Amino acid sequence: MVHCPDCETTLSAESDIDFVEMDSTTGFLAASKRFYVANCAACGATIGSGVAGAKAGGGGGAV
Repeated sequence: MVHCPDCETTLSAESDIDFVEMDSTTGFLAASKRFYVANCAACGATIGSGVAGAKAGGGGGAV
């Protein structure tokens, strides 16, 4: 099992983690990079981060 390092809550379902888009930038060939952090849904502690795949044509913040 995986646990939050701050509050020890078990992270076993998708709903146990909040993914938050932090910033979007448009770069080479107008593809945007989407940066995100993964937070524990119980206490809000940041437990990971990363870059999502580039989205062709920009549109970084568009959902």
